[in-house]
Amino acid sequence: MLPEEFVLLRSVLVASLLLSSASSALAQIVPPQNSRPAPTAKTDTIPAARDIPYPGTIQLTVDASDVTRAIFRIHERVPVTAAGDLVLLYPEWLPGTHSDEGQINKVAGFRATANGRELKWVRDNLDVYAFHVAVPAGVRAVDVEFQYVSPTGENQGRVVATPDMASIEWIANSLYPAGYFVRNIPIQASVILPTGWKAATALRPSAQSGNRIDYPVTTYEILMDSPLIAGAHHRAIPLSPDVTLDVIGDTEAELAATPAQIAAHRRLVDQAVKAFGSQHYDHYNFLLTISDLLGGEGLEHHRSSEDGVGRGYFTDWENKLRDRNLLPHEFSHSWDGKFRRGADLWTPDYRTPMQGTYLWVYEGQTQFWGYVLGARSGMLSKQDTLDAIAATAANYGPGTPGRAWRPLVDTTNDPVIAQRRPQPWRSWQRSEDYYSEGQLIWIDVDRILRQQSGGKRSIDDFAKAFFGVRDRDFGELTYTFDDVVATLNKVQPYDWRSYLQRKVYDIAPQAPLEGITQGGYRLIFTDTPTNWWKSAEKSRKNTDLTYSGGFVIGAEGKVTSVLWDSPAFNAGIAVGSQIVAVNNRSYDPDALKQAIKAAAGKGPGVQLLVKGGDLYRTISLDWHDGLRYPRLEKIGKGQGTLDALLAPR
Repeated sequence: MLPEEFVLLRSVLVASLLLSSASSALAQIVPPQNSRPAPTAKTDTIPAARDIPYPGTIQLTVDASDVTRAIFRIHERVPVTAAGDLVLLYPEWLPGTHSDEGQINKVAGFRATANGRELKWVRDNLDVYAFHVAVPAGVRAVDVEFQYVSPTGENQGRVVATPDMASIEWIANSLYPAGYFVRNIPIQASVILPTGWKAATALRPSAQSGNRIDYPVTTYEILMDSPLIAGAHHRAIPLSPDVTLDVIGDTEAELAATPAQIAAHRRLVDQAVKAFGSQHYDHYNFLLTISDLLGGEGLEHHRSSEDGVGRGYFTDWENKLRDRNLLPHEFSHSWDGKFRRGADLWTPDYRTPMQGTYLWVYEGQTQFWGYVLGARSGMLSKQDTLDAIAATAANYGPGTPGRAWRPLVDTTNDPVIAQRRPQPWRSWQRSEDYYSEGQLIWIDVDRILRQQSGGKRSIDDFAKAFFGVRDRDFGELTYTFDDVVATLNKVQPYDWRSYLQRKVYDIAPQAPLEGITQGGYRLIFTDTPTNWWKSAEKSRKNTDLTYSGGFVIGAEGKVTSVLWDSPAFNAGIAVGSQIVAVNNRSYDPDALKQAIKAAAGKGPGVQLLVKGGDLYRTISLDWHDGLRYPRLEKIGKGQGTLDALLAPR
């Protein structure tokens, strides 16, 4: 016997013995008389999307006049060319959310008719977003009706309709025929609003009759990318010949922007165009809602953005630092995310799953540009921007121990994994860290570009080369990792592939802070919070002691976050616990801060009475470094790369 034959025979004998042993072990665990079903076949009966024209134009009418009950009534006429199975899809995978968050649970009252006759329909039980309608012979169009019963309370989802305003997303209020790329489906949309309301959208109306506004024929893709806001109190503020700030508020008073505030928004547009060197819209509308009743929002589109903030955006400008970062972020998405998009994230329809491999570019660089353009335009001061970067640096340095086991690229799966639901151990599990850790990486990329080129090149050169091509094109230009590396090398030769591999794809226990530490600053902690920190606490209505013991406390002493392996964690405090008393006195946020200060040094730890469920425990918080809040401290003399990055163009 040849040696090779002997090895093969031995492998077969070993495998047979292992299989026999496994079968014997399994027989001891599961009695042989137990029933053992076989799987049923799963047959996908929905046509795959094809890049061919849809034969006809869909007519869509959304009646949004019933804002008291927040019910949108939809009528859709869908042309058909033959009898048989018409499959209508409700959008499942939503652009901008990067996940399967379609609100199919809010679709009710589905009904299909043709020539006045009721048609039979059935929901696909493999894909519940699909409706099969039986089309008889001789039918040329199918009429579909349903209601979108939008949330009437925050526990049901984002509130999109109040007595004074509404956020109308066509993607939540329409169906489309399966079997076609959505860019090839013509559609003509109309909306019916309450009396006296004004509407704002990137679409331009073709006609208006009373409360009904008609829009011209476009593609289903462009319509889904062109949401509408409407309300009783509206103000349109021109920011440039191409860009308008449309504001709808709870009251007329919320529209009172000062000349200085408007000037900052105008500079935002100017600085963005200078940075990217192009515009990927024929016109652009910021769709800003200012409301304590309508749900907040930040969602990007090619020619508009949905920007929802609470009351006081203009009237309490000094205290709304976080809100003032929203528009710079969403505006940047017109270039980054909407025009340039990761190849695996782009899909031909809203049924095909999205993959977010390159969200560290899509969202990470947009997070970066949001703060850079905010500082350059004066939407935020340079100091507030530095303080914001300090908070991010702390969060992804000592504040994210989970980086020891999970690489940044894996967090690009979180829109699907977690869908922004609350997490018990956020710092260990990690979440959508590609946003702000991505921001830190791009700060460092700018630092490398400047230093390697002797100050001749910067991230602005990359922006123009990568995002600035094809001026006025608001289609999608996809990219891969190789495209990012090639463009960086074109701007400034460097081993960008290895650099990004280490920072994004490998486990990186250390935070990417080189853009700060080698860019003219260092991260420090002081006992006084920055204005940025105080603004965040006020907005979130919490007491943030992440670096002062390891926890964040919300209303009524409820713990909303605990830093993994921190003193709070080691004392047994968990999210959902309630701090009832501090050093034998009723809980008070200021009293807790004073107690933490008093425990600094070698004194006894703070005594906390903690309630979890119906169990009360007294614990000692083993933290003796007082109150600590992050900020950046200037090092060296002259302008560092971070200073140069934030300077206006």
